[in-house]
Formats: sequence, structure tokens, C-alpha cells
Amino acid sequence: MTISGLNGFACRSHFSLRLPIFHCIRKPRFGSVAAIETLDEPERIIDEKRHNLGGEVGRKYHKVPEWKKLNSKELGISTSMIARPTRKVLNGLRQRGYEVYLVGGCVRDLILKRIPKDFDVITSAELKEVARAFSRCEIVGKRFPICHVHVEGTIVEVSSFSTTGRKFSGDLSYDVQSPIDCDEKDYVRWRNCLQRDFTINGLMFDPYAKLVYDYMGGLEDIRKAKVKTMIPASTSFQDDCARILRAVRIAARLGFRFSRETAHFVKNFACTILRLDKGRLLMEMNYMLAYGSAEASLRLLWKFGLLEVLLPIQAAYFVHHGFRRRDKRTNMLLSLFSNLDKLLAPDRPCHSSLWVGILAFHKALSDQPRDPLVVAIFCLAVHNGGDMSEALNIARRINRPHDVRFDELSELGDKDTEALSDEVMDLVVSIKRVLSMMTDEYYVSQAMAEYPQAPYSDLVFIPLPLYLKACRIFDCIRQGTEKGFVPKQGSKINYEMLALGSMQEVRHTFARIVFDTVYPLNLT
Repeated sequence: MTISGLNGFACRSHFSLRLPIFHCIRKPRFGSVAAIETLDEPERIIDEKRHNLGGEVGRKYHKVPEWKKLNSKELGISTSMIARPTRKVLNGLRQRGYEVYLVGGCVRDLILKRIPKDFDVITSAELKEVARAFSRCEIVGKRFPICHVHVEGTIVEVSSFSTTGRKFSGDLSYDVQSPIDCDEKDYVRWRNCLQRDFTINGLMFDPYAKLVYDYMGGLEDIRKAKVKTMIPASTSFQDDCARILRAVRIAARLGFRFSRETAHFVKNFACTILRLDKGRLLMEMNYMLAYGSAEASLRLLWKFGLLEVLLPIQAAYFVHHGFRRRDKRTNMLLSLFSNLDKLLAPDRPCHSSLWVGILAFHKALSDQPRDPLVVAIFCLAVHNGGDMSEALNIARRINRPHDVRFDELSELGDKDTEALSDEVMDLVVSIKRVLSMMTDEYYVSQAMAEYPQAPYSDLVFIPLPLYLKACRIFDCIRQGTEKGFVPKQGSKINYEMLALGSMQEVRHTFARIVFDTVYPLNLT
């Protein structure tokens, strides 16, 4: 995904690349005493055990777990679980005499019997040799190039041991002890696995020998449902602060917890994610919210102090409603995303405009609670492309009770058709205003202004095309029934079109989520 970034941030982290202390500058604020919990909770951190083994002066070593080589069948992995395009690439390289492996998160997911989002292939072939092996293949990337092999309408990413090995060519301030009793091939595999972000992503699978190589204790951490950095977390997150967001994404998707050390530095280095460009931040947020683990992601972002940096408007909502860092309760925002999660999966994502629209809708409703009937008419009108008459007729026949737990829903009123239509129009205006505010740095910076303990952030990562796409979801209500728009029939979602941003699919899914949140089927 290539997305042009907008202007700079107002929150800055200042640090030397290897120093473990980060500062997020806070501008002076005036307001009530903060109701926000501090993140600097006392917590015992597991010491980083470092061993000087008589190597280079000043180089620090970390003893790694005993490495393992396991039969993939015993782990429940079969080649039929590998996507067909990936199998074609593996076979094509293997037939030419090269070593080929699956590596990274896909191996972890295969062990967990989950559908991998994608498959990463690594080979002993040089990238130029990979390119010659396939008719549709190009080398991409300058610093760390890989091959994109086009097979059956998909792209399979292939990296080379020779290319990834260059990452170790510079001087390292931290190293680990190499595995005992390993041959040259083991050493090459180990060095590659060491580059991965987390131990559970450091597994390598040879589908022909039917072996899984585990050099860093990844299988044990999968068994313990733990996300732990490959190298000490302070070093790992300073080297690449995007790993903080990947840690949240992986833990949310798998239902894993962080190791104590990883959790500590996720919290302490939260502001360093502002080093990332806005396009990268949007990509990471989309991975969290559009692939079926949005509710868990929001809970983790809030728990570890990242939500007030990434989404200050939503963080302010949590604080205002007394939602604590480890709160197990729900609220309307989390319920909306929980219902979104029920419809999505890693291989069935939605377009980013959908979750942006949900955020805007919820903020508008939070600012001014509405009659549940008004919300029902609104989402029905979104679904049918702006036909208010039909939406009113259907909504008046609803005999299901609404969820009274949410402050965003007001008491039911006795309103005539005109009054209901006016309120629906006013809700649309409010949503459009919120969308505009979500792209306004000053407004975002003021979201947490009354909570001085919160870090200052005016981060806006929603680019203009995405803002306009989200606006289009609701334009049909104010402008009347769209010419040529055909409302979706039935409940089956076309996931290919939803991922591409088809307005029919996006509106249908949005309306379904909102309606199921306000009028849940299982309400007792």
C-alpha cells in the first residue's frame, strides 16, 4: 500500500538511536485535574541476561534457548494448508535445485490452524535467479530487495538468504550466542530467523523435508500464547518502532499476551511510533481494524497508552466514560467494532473507509445521543442508497428492544415522520463534521486537552482520498436516492468487493453493524 503522508506531527520523540529513554513533549494545557490513569505503573521487569563469551570487546551476548528441529506432521502441518499460488512458487524453485522454506508468521499460523494472511518464501537462490524462474516476476525494494512473483492473480513474496544476510553486515551493538551443534545451513537459517521481530515469527518450515526449525524458542512461546521480542525489547523497538504496533496487532489477532519485558517497553516507547510516516501508520491501523480483530486491538491500544497517540478522539471517549486500562466491560464503540469483527477475517478484510466511517458515526452519536429509531432509519437509509421513505416504513415496524446500556442512545420519543427525517439529516451533518475534524490537526490535538497527563498528539493519518471515500458512505441521505445505485439484496457479503471499497458492500456492511449494535439479537 502506498499512501502519501500529510504534514508533520506536533508530538515528537527525541532520542539517540541506542538510548533507552524517550520523551514525548507535552505542550502546556489548562483544564481540570486529569482523570486519566498513569502508564508508569510499577512492574518488575525480567532482567536481560547477557553473557560476555570472550568475543569482541564491548559486544553483548544473549544466550538463546536450545534449538529444535521438529516433524511438521507432528505439529499438524500438511502441504495442503499452503495456498496454491505459494505451492507453485515453492515447486518452481525446488525443481531448479534451490532450497526453499516458508518463514515468519505464516508458519506460526499453520501451527495454530489459522489461515495465514499471506505466505513468505525464502530461498537459497539469488533474486536474479528467482526472476529468471518465473515469467511474471519483478525485484522490488532498494535497501532490502525481494521478488514479487505473480501467480494466479496474487503476489507471492520471495526473499533470498544472500540478500537478507546483508542486514548483519554492519556492526551490531547487541548479539546472541549462536546455536550449539549446528552446521553451516543451520547457521544461515538461524541468522535469518534472528532478524524476525518476535520469537513466534522466527520459525522456518521446509515443506519437502517436512521439518520446522525453531532456533529461538518460538514454539514454546506459541504454547504459552506469548508475544516476545526476538532480541531485548528495548533494542528491538529502538531499531524499528513499527514493531510496537505489530506486537499489538499480533497479540490482538491471536489472543496472546505480551511477555513482561515486551509489555514494559511497549508502554514506555509508545510515543516513538510517531517516527513512522503517516502512510505507514494508516497501514498498521488498517491491519488492526480491518481484518477481524478490531475490538481486541482497540483494547490493547488503550491498555498500553497507544490510543491517545494514534486516536486521541477515541481515547478521550474512554477517559470520559471512566473506562480503565484493564477494563473488561464493553461500551458502544467497542460493541460496534466487535460486530465488525464478526463479519471479517484475515482473508476477508474490509476497505479502510468502513472503519473510518464507524469511528465518525460513533463520535457524532457520542457528542449528541439520538433516539434508537432515528439511528435505525439512518442505517437503513445508508443501506438502500438514501431512500428515506423506505427506511422510515421499515424502521417503524421494528419490534425488537434496543440496547439500553449505551449512553449514546437517548429515550424513545413520539416523533412524526418529518421530525424523524430532520433528526436523521442532522445526524448525517454531524458525522460529516466529525470526519472533517478527524482530519484537522488542531481539533485532534484538543481531544485530550483536559487531561494533562496524556501525551500531546495532533496526529492525522487519514489522507484526503480516504476522507472523501468515507464521506460518500453518507452523502446519499442528504442528496437523495443515488442514480443507478442498487441496494444489496440478501445478507451474503462479497468480500472481494468489500475490500476494494464497493459502495454497495461498504454501505450494506456499515448498516448491518450499526443495526446489530443498537438492536442486538441476543438482548435479554
